[in-house]
Amino acid sequence: MPNGKFNGKVAFVTGGASGIGAAVVRALAREGASVGIADVNESAGHALSADIGVERTAFCRCDVSQLDDVQKAVEQVVERFGQLNLIFNIAGTGAPLAETPDCEPEDWNRLVSVNLNSVFHVCKTAIPALRRAGGGAIVNIGSVAGLAGDCGLGAYGATKAAVINYTRSLALDHAKDNIRVNVVCPGLIVTPLSAGLHDDPVLREAYLKAIPMGRMGTADEMAKIAMFLASDDASYITGATLIADGGLMAHTGFPNAMGTAEDSKAT
Repeated sequence: MPNGKFNGKVAFVTGGASGIGAAVVRALAREGASVGIADVNESAGHALSADIGVERTAFCRCDVSQLDDVQKAVEQVVERFGQLNLIFNIAGTGAPLAETPDCEPEDWNRLVSVNLNSVFHVCKTAIPALRRAGGGAIVNIGSVAGLAGDCGLGAYGATKAAVINYTRSLALDHAKDNIRVNVVCPGLIVTPLSAGLHDDPVLREAYLKAIPMGRMGTADEMAKIAMFLASDDASYITGATLIADGGLMAHTGFPNAMGTAEDSKAT
């Protein structure tokens, strides 16, 4: 049951209209926070705000790749609720699978703008507000693709690796301000970005086979992790990378030698 751990707190969530972002918005509201929802999807954003309650939420139409949009959205939230305590940088996008010679510059630039520049835009704009509030917490969303390489995902992985390392520098720079900064690295999660897997059962099965837990994660599971990192329960954690991938990154990628040995005995 909710215990109001964020009573009196004000949060700003990018990508807050769907997927992990929407799950975070709902979790924050259940725990007593007022929430600014930043997204380009106006219909979904307004619907989520209305569902939770417009007295507790403020939807801001915001293209996070544009600094001016982010500045206006943050100002709107601070003006509406009086302060800012928590930041969740969740907005992100993917791109078609491509090796570098076939990667279109516009796809590369879009990934950098949405996945990486957005984090800079929000932090540059919002950290002064967190300072005025006496501190706070920032939770960024990285990916396991930022911790290891994937075929055809070089551009996406580069942006997520940058977010992970940028998180570390932010944590060092702003520990003195009583601002903690951490990053969650999800594996394969059921969100709009992974919807294409459901159209290809063979590819989906191959992905699931690589995950020791044998299933995709959920947006609600990622929201719980983000909530923990933003809460006082994580008061001595900053600069950390928390992997939530069903055990995927625990594996070297080598075949199961025990299983192979048993198979050879059987034959």
